[in-house]
Amino acid sequence: QVHLVESGGGSVQAGGSLRLSCAPSKYTASVASMAWFRQAPGQEREGVATIDSDGSTGYADSVKGRFTISQDNAKNTLYLQMNSLKPEDTAMYYCAAGRPATGTFTHCSGVYCPSLSEYDYNFWGQGTQVTVSS
Repeated sequence: QVHLVESGGGSVQAGGSLRLSCAPSKYTASVASMAWFRQAPGQEREGVATIDSDGSTGYADSVKGRFTISQDNAKNTLYLQMNSLKPEDTAMYYCAAGRPATGTFTHCSGVYCPSLSEYDYNFWGQGTQVTVSS
């Protein structure tokens, strides 16, 4: 079992920035990729960004150019840098890990990247709240 702990959420005004962090308890053969998802009240959970062990990334259209996913292997930590935040970014943000399918998805930054379907990720954190006010 892989435990994920998120941190870095909070409240910010529109146009501001936040950086989320996620620390897995361990890396196993069950984890090849990690991702960030979010869920606003009354909305379905949506994929925000994903990163593979080789550094391949993918982003939802709604955050491209504003959010950056990265991982620090030395610190065993996943990050989501969120800039130019908008009120519609308000949601609970979740870190996820697993062995999702990799392919030529429309959300890929390059040619290939991991899936952004929540059903492809086995391990989830408890979430951290991000609130953006106008």
